[in-house]
Amino acid sequence: MLMELDADVIGKDEVILVTGATGFLGPTVVRTLLDRGFRRVRCLTRTAGRETRLPDVDGAGHRVEVFRGNLLSRDDCVAATRDAAVILHLAAARGEKSFPDAFLNSVVTTRNLLDASLRHRCLRRFVNVSSLTVYSNARGWRVPLDESCPVERQPARRSDPYCFAKVKQDEIVTEYGRRFGVPYVIVRPGYVYGRGNEAITGRVGIGTFGVFLHLGGTNTIPFTYVDNCADAIVLAGITGGIDGEVFNVVDDDLPSSRRFLRLYKRAVRRFASIYVPHALSYAACDLWERYADWSEGQLPPVFNRQAWRTYWKRTRYSNDKVKLRLGWMPRVSTAEGLRRYFESCREKLQHA
Repeated sequence: MLMELDADVIGKDEVILVTGATGFLGPTVVRTLLDRGFRRVRCLTRTAGRETRLPDVDGAGHRVEVFRGNLLSRDDCVAATRDAAVILHLAAARGEKSFPDAFLNSVVTTRNLLDASLRHRCLRRFVNVSSLTVYSNARGWRVPLDESCPVERQPARRSDPYCFAKVKQDEIVTEYGRRFGVPYVIVRPGYVYGRGNEAITGRVGIGTFGVFLHLGGTNTIPFTYVDNCADAIVLAGITGGIDGEVFNVVDDDLPSSRRFLRLYKRAVRRFASIYVPHALSYAACDLWERYADWSEGQLPPVFNRQAWRTYWKRTRYSNDKVKLRLGWMPRVSTAEGLRRYFESCREKLQHA
C-alpha cells in the first residue's frame, strides 16, 4: 500500500533529480517515482549509451529527462540541479581501489552537488544514499544494529576505500545541513541485491584458489531487495518532518549466511566451500592486521578486526525506524526476492 504524498515536500510536477540513475539501483528508483505519479524526473548519467536501462515511459504521460554530465564538473552540477526540489543522490564510487579515487568520486562529487543546489535556492530535500558499512558494529550481538549505533571514527583503518568514502560523504552532507541549512536525509541500505547484481556478497564469504571460504556461518545477512530499497529512498525524498534523520534499510525474514549459501547451491550451481569458524576468521584477521603494521604496509591490511566486525561478526539488524517514520514495508518478500535473484544468476551463467 502506497502512502499519501506529503504535498508540503514536493508536488508531482516539480523536478526530482536522480544521480547514478543508470546504475544498478537507479532505474528502479526512477520507475518507483513514475509509478507514484511524478512527471518531471531528471536522470543524471555519466556514461553514454546507458540510458536504455531507464524505464520505457513512451505514451505513459510521464516526462523523463536524461542529463549527461559529470559530478566532478561544477558547471554540470549547476545545470543538473537547476529547479530541482528533491535530489536523490545514488551516485557513488563503487569498485575504487584507492582512497583518493573513492574520495574524489564520492565526497568531492557530493560537495559539488550541494554547492550547486545552494546556488538555486529551491532544494527542499537532499537524500544521500549511504551504506550500513559505515557502522563500527562494536556493540554486542544481542544489541541490534540500528541508527543509534556508532559510525567508524577511523574509517581509513578498515582499509576499505568504499567505507571511508561513505563515512566522509555522510559527514559532508551533515555539515552542509548544519552550516547552510540544507534539508537532508541519509538512507543506509544493507546489501542491495536483485537482477543485475548477481555476485555473492562478501558477507557470506570469499572465493580463493578454487574454493569458497564460508565466513558468515550463522550470521544474518542484511539483504534488501532492489525494489524495496528503491521504495525507501523515494519515501525518504517525499515524506515530511524527517529532515536530518538517518534510516537503515533491510528487509524482513533475513536469512543466515549458511541458509543463503545452501539455497544458492541448490538453485544456481554447486561448488566447493569450506566453513571457517568465527574464532578462526577473527584470529586470521588479527594476525593479518598485525603483520601489515609490522611490515609497514608491505602487506596491505585488507583483512583486519574492524572489517571482521562489519562483515562477519554475529549481528542482528533492525528496520523498525524506517517502518515507523516512513511507513515503509518491503513489498517483495525475502523468499520472492531470493527466487528472482537465483533465477537471474542462472540466466547469467547460461549466457556466460
